[in-house]
Amino acid sequence: MRDETAALPRTWPKTLLLLLATMAWVLFWYWDTARAMAAIWARSDTYAHAFVVPPISLWLIWRKRNDLALLRPEPTFWFVLPLAATVFFWLMGELTAVNALTQFALVVTLILTIISILGVRVSRQIAFPLAFLLLCVPIGEFMTPTLMEWTAWFTVLALRASGIPVIQEGMQFVIPSGAWSVVEACSGIRYLIASITVGTLFAYLNYVSFRRRLIFIAASFIVPVFANWLRAYMIVMIGHLSGNTLAVGVDHLIYGWVFFGIVIMAMFAIGARWSEVAPAGMPGHATQVAKATGGSPAWFVVVTIAAATAAGPLAFLTISNADKAAAATIGELHALPAWSKTPAFTAWKPAYDRPSATLQETFDDGNGKVGIYIGYYRNQDYERKLITSTNMLVTSNDSIWSVISRGSSRISLPDMPLQVRTAEILSKESGVESRFIVWQWYWINGHLTTSDITAKLLTALSRLRGNGDDSAVIMLYAPAVLAPARLAAFAEAASPQIEQLLAATREAR
Repeated sequence: MRDETAALPRTWPKTLLLLLATMAWVLFWYWDTARAMAAIWARSDTYAHAFVVPPISLWLIWRKRNDLALLRPEPTFWFVLPLAATVFFWLMGELTAVNALTQFALVVTLILTIISILGVRVSRQIAFPLAFLLLCVPIGEFMTPTLMEWTAWFTVLALRASGIPVIQEGMQFVIPSGAWSVVEACSGIRYLIASITVGTLFAYLNYVSFRRRLIFIAASFIVPVFANWLRAYMIVMIGHLSGNTLAVGVDHLIYGWVFFGIVIMAMFAIGARWSEVAPAGMPGHATQVAKATGGSPAWFVVVTIAAATAAGPLAFLTISNADKAAAATIGELHALPAWSKTPAFTAWKPAYDRPSATLQETFDDGNGKVGIYIGYYRNQDYERKLITSTNMLVTSNDSIWSVISRGSSRISLPDMPLQVRTAEILSKESGVESRFIVWQWYWINGHLTTSDITAKLLTALSRLRGNGDDSAVIMLYAPAVLAPARLAAFAEAASPQIEQLLAATREAR
């Protein structure tokens, strides 16, 4: 009769060596992605916690070493299939320069590599440590604008409930003692991500039932959002009641972190009252050697993983070499029926970084001026791309222009999308307040859309087909008083020529 216990010590070292070699192979091909992820950890306080996530995962696995020692690693081929799909998603992210997608795909690829080589039985024992690795992906910045809007809404609501009159315009509001604005640092994204990371670990270590873990993780998401709202309200109130001598400048941030720390510690103290201890006989506390149930040959699994992971970077290199094009040069709009070029009515320019070519002109038909801005992008990469969170109408720290409302508008014109993004911008040029309305949409290699996700998908598909990544943002803007009628009239007159201009720029690749 075969001694399973004696065989296990010989099985694990060989399997671990094979696992480490395969993971090194994966990191070799995706080193640029891994390095970019680590660079974000280093430069952003929001994601600095990610440096400790892999060590924590290893520690959590080490805690399971006695249970794992009684299990036999059984490589499985079937998890290589989702791994191949993950590599394809990495390729889509790389083609469109989406950091979050490529880095998420890399971490999932490493997790699926571990599962494929160790097998389902072993991986089930370390499911949480593997899933915890996902928290090292620097993702979440997309929530910042929404969190800023929520914070501004609550702060204004609470101030009015406190009897303080408030005049609000977008992220800015004025009370009798002074003016305040909600910027990125006020969004609470740092508090939220830190809370979710620590709260998830706390839930795993202190609870056994899935329900309690899920409830506490949900609380780790909800509590910091409400805490950030209270923090913003308290800072404004302290500043108001102290004549703006307290809670302004650096101490504004210090008060915020102190308050957040108190709230989170209180949340953990309350959560600890319902902590659970796993019964000795629960699954996960193995008491006997699990017999082998079969599996795929280890060499076959490793070779398949090696081929699948190498395919992504090699495909990207092939596509990139094939669709490189000359620098873009965009022409001008010629005279339009009833419209003639005229001096600009505002010096505003959208904060879009490093476009390949731009066009900005103003037209008038005698009934009011309309401006047009086109930002054209070609040969996009992580340093220059159309769709990114840093490309915006107005930066949050701009002292002259500010976005006070956003929305969308349905239109039915030739060569136009059914819906355009709209925004109202407050201008304080020369100390005089004025407003203008902006319509915005994207042109992606001949396709029109207002969706960031659709624009990214269209760009990736275009590159996969060998058609390049030519893309543009088109904005029309006019003084707010007559904006809807003026913008619609200009769009109807200019949209055919805009399409021809962009098509000609693309054809000149």
